[in-house]
Amino acid sequence: MRQMLKAAALALAALLPLPALSFETLATSAYVVDQTTGTVLLEKQADVPLPPASMSKLMTLNMLFEALKDGRVTMETRFPVSSRAKNMGGSTMFLNERDRPTVEELIQGIIVQSGNDACVVVAEGLAGSEATFAAQMNTRAKALGMTNSTFANASGWPHPAQRMSMRDLGILAERLITEFPEYYHYFAQTEFPFDGRSPDNRFNRNPLLKLGIGADGLKTGHTQEAGYGLVGSAKQGNRRVTFVISGLPSERARAEEAERVVSWAFRQFVEKTVAKAGTQVATAKVWMGDSETVGLVPAEDARLLVPALSQGDLNATVEHKTPIEAPIAKGQEIGTLVVPLEGMPDARIPLVADRDVARGGFLPRLKAAAQVLFRQVMGEAQAAGL
Repeated sequence: MRQMLKAAALALAALLPLPALSFETLATSAYVVDQTTGTVLLEKQADVPLPPASMSKLMTLNMLFEALKDGRVTMETRFPVSSRAKNMGGSTMFLNERDRPTVEELIQGIIVQSGNDACVVVAEGLAGSEATFAAQMNTRAKALGMTNSTFANASGWPHPAQRMSMRDLGILAERLITEFPEYYHYFAQTEFPFDGRSPDNRFNRNPLLKLGIGADGLKTGHTQEAGYGLVGSAKQGNRRVTFVISGLPSERARAEEAERVVSWAFRQFVEKTVAKAGTQVATAKVWMGDSETVGLVPAEDARLLVPALSQGDLNATVEHKTPIEAPIAKGQEIGTLVVPLEGMPDARIPLVADRDVARGGFLPRLKAAAQVLFRQVMGEAQAAGL
């Protein structure tokens, strides 16, 4: 059942999205989400598996952070460096077979220096071989809901089977931020001069970190096939925006587009409370209960991200089954408040029962049975043309 509700009746905030919300990104693929509310602000080829370049190093870091969390390694654990790791091309820490880098050094080497050699060291240290590690990455990615990602290596080195969607990278970024806060500060580190071996490669490539816009992560990527990309995140006030862009033609284009995305996401949207916790927004009929109706309320304040220039009234709908069979427990989820937001997916806010409704005694059950019998008789009469 859907009940149409006016904002005034619901005591909802007066919000009406304006149509000028579209953002034309220069990236060939993009995904932008307000992490605070879970609102997707922009999708462009977000579910297409594409070459992720070094942005896939985030999955290697996830595997390493998980190993830290469950105690398989510590920040002081040292890993050996194989000749295979030493001979990795591209961006490296310039490790050699005599080195025994710590996990903490490898984390910084992967994040700041984008070390391909460091990724191989982690893969071999955790799984014995990079091939085994890649298989574990594939299994773990599926378990985390990353349905458009496959891995052939730990570093993002070009390979036909190394693919990630922008949405999957966004899922991974949110996980790194929320599940591993004790390690997240490394993503904002601007310099790591490991043993002075790579003076030209000691700086973090993330172009947003020094702009003073709240940016604090996560990882750049570039190959000829993938173009220039960035998995970024920024926090301003209580809001955090996470985004993924890929396919830019140059470092400069990546830097400019990333800053433009952050500015748009924070300036064009605001977070507002549209329904207070415990405020009744609708009633539902109850079947076989000691009360004929029950109130539907949000369990907690419903805060939504809405266009900053919103004005006017908001139309919302409440969805619920009718009638709802007793017994019903207070706080039991029994409906959904659906708030349409132009240019964005509808917001769906769970609604719960505002009180207990016990199963009725003899008289309520007798009344319910009579109603069923009456509807059956009337249905048969109509079918017979009476």
